[in-house]
Amino acid sequence: MKKSNQPMKSRWAAEYGVGVLFAAFCMLSGTVMAQNLVTDDTIEWYTLGGDYAHTRYTPAAEITAENFEELEVAWEWDGSSFGGYSGRSTPTYVDGKLFTVSGPRRNVVAIDPKTGETLWSYRLPNTGRWEYSMRASYGKGIAYSRINGKGVVYISTPGFFLLALDAETGAPLEGFGGQVPIDGFPSTGVVDMLADLGHPYDPYEGIPLETGYITTSSPPIVVNDTIVVGNSAEQGYLQARIENVPGDMLGYDRTTGEFKWKFNVIPRPGEYGHETWENDAWSYTGDVSSWAPLTADPENNLVYIPTNPPTIDYYGGFRPGDNLFGTSVIALNTETGERVWHYQTVKHDVWNYDNPSPPIMLDLNIPGRGVVQAVAEVTKQGFVYTFERFTGEPVWPMEMREVPASEVPGEKLATTQPFPTKPPPFEQQGITEDDLIDFTPELRREALEVMASYKMGPLFNPPIHDENREGLISSAMCPGDGGGANIYAPPTADPTTGFLYVASANACSWQRVIPGEEADAQIDQPTGTTFAQYANGPRGRPPRLSSNLPYVKPLYSSITGYNMNTGEIAFRIPAGETPDRYRNHPAVEGVDIGDTGSGRAPSMVTTANMLVYASVDGDGNTGLLYAIDKQTGEELGRIEIPGQVRYGMSSWMHEGHQYIILQAGPKLVAMALPAAQASAGGH
Repeated sequence: MKKSNQPMKSRWAAEYGVGVLFAAFCMLSGTVMAQNLVTDDTIEWYTLGGDYAHTRYTPAAEITAENFEELEVAWEWDGSSFGGYSGRSTPTYVDGKLFTVSGPRRNVVAIDPKTGETLWSYRLPNTGRWEYSMRASYGKGIAYSRINGKGVVYISTPGFFLLALDAETGAPLEGFGGQVPIDGFPSTGVVDMLADLGHPYDPYEGIPLETGYITTSSPPIVVNDTIVVGNSAEQGYLQARIENVPGDMLGYDRTTGEFKWKFNVIPRPGEYGHETWENDAWSYTGDVSSWAPLTADPENNLVYIPTNPPTIDYYGGFRPGDNLFGTSVIALNTETGERVWHYQTVKHDVWNYDNPSPPIMLDLNIPGRGVVQAVAEVTKQGFVYTFERFTGEPVWPMEMREVPASEVPGEKLATTQPFPTKPPPFEQQGITEDDLIDFTPELRREALEVMASYKMGPLFNPPIHDENREGLISSAMCPGDGGGANIYAPPTADPTTGFLYVASANACSWQRVIPGEEADAQIDQPTGTTFAQYANGPRGRPPRLSSNLPYVKPLYSSITGYNMNTGEIAFRIPAGETPDRYRNHPAVEGVDIGDTGSGRAPSMVTTANMLVYASVDGDGNTGLLYAIDKQTGEELGRIEIPGQVRYGMSSWMHEGHQYIILQAGPKLVAMALPAAQASAGGH
């Protein structure tokens, strides 16, 4: 594993002139938070994750345990006019404005943070390559930088363009990029990133689907002078042909948009990791996208990249080998695009166990070792993989444990997978009879009868195939590819204490593969030309029990608080309320089923005083906002909120008042104390 140079002496404070309060905060935490402004009345949320370390932490302290239940709706902003419906973006608050994206066209919007008024919006004209994108409404936010003291907003679009806008006016940035040969496109402010991938393409239609497809969902990240751009492909469970394009990482000059470098996520001959692609699979297959957000260390010109599996979820017989850099964490030098280190969290991934969360940087104080500068990746399979930031060495020992072999013809799985010895998993891993519901003997007996038709097994239980299933419907993958942890409920941290908070749901997936040609017939516009031997089949999800209760034991959703200094769980609590339909069901009359959690992984944000999360009441329709103690998980307060919240929350301070921003479908809901309303003139 290649190691980087030692970290350079800290220079960000002198370069960016941040306030005294923020400097003191960073001295306490040691976490890289470059460019965030913190003064007596302003605390910014500079990146998608609040800071470059992606902690989703704010030092804002106006909201306390004592006044939390006084929070009220300060304003609501509705993206319905932009066609918004999914609400996946976490807005950025910087230079006195709130910036976000909304709708499938990924309209960039500037909002007044005090009143919720739209200040400006911008979008590129339609293209054929945008219209095809299955990630169009998945935009998660913007990137920001300052050039000669003026703010610039960057996004990567569903059509795979890099767009730079003047933060004050919303106009395309002068001197950035150039004219794209498509009617209606501006003469400046745009880079066509397809030109830098190296595949033949049409400017309007994009890459021919026979070759593959690429789009984006997460925003780029600006690290010093470089814009680092990730990407996404179509969902791997909607693939049945083996050809595609790799999701190579791209670097651009933040001022001019000039192309700087490309990192090949599928190594070519002579490159590190090429030998992990057997039978020349590197030459025709693709994906290994970085659809989840990126994390960066500007002090040391590093960017941390989480990746997903190669082409086709659940079957990889046509791509034998470990398949670097699929399902990995990669550290790249942002100036050159060179690999500094990597760690593959899943070898030859056929479980869709892509790394869904941005890595989180924390400076830990480990007993007997002192300060360890770490980066942690929270995963679908219920693990937190923790590495030293500059070398990629695991902070705690990693064990290569044997995992089941596949019975699918042509498939050859890795014989071992990496298991962290610390921290402990935050979710059920694998499934056995002991995991099934036991509220009453009758419910347990029914669960055993239902599960007799499914192949239960440990973590990394492989899919089964359509022939010779011996009466089994599908194979249990627990946690499933929906998590565990996933993008809709990103983890948060407290850099002042070294605590990490993980939201998760107890949910399995059920998988079998069918002949590729049969699977392909179910896909409207498939990529590639050659049918895989097998591909994703009907999942055959187990039915609910006759009582409509889950077939597994609680907790159904939870928040796990880790003390990452020791690598131990500090607390694990149910997230949200026990559903009324469970607690009041006649099948459990007279049985105390306890607090199960709602079953939905909650959105969270960490503040100076508390951990805040959003979930639902027992009726499943009433949104609730909770405050809990960051050390113990004890509830400090709760209030009702409009709508149900998913994806990332944020918190910042504008003109002396702290706001918490919630994503409720297409709406943004700003929560604040009454004093913020009064200072806004009642708007």
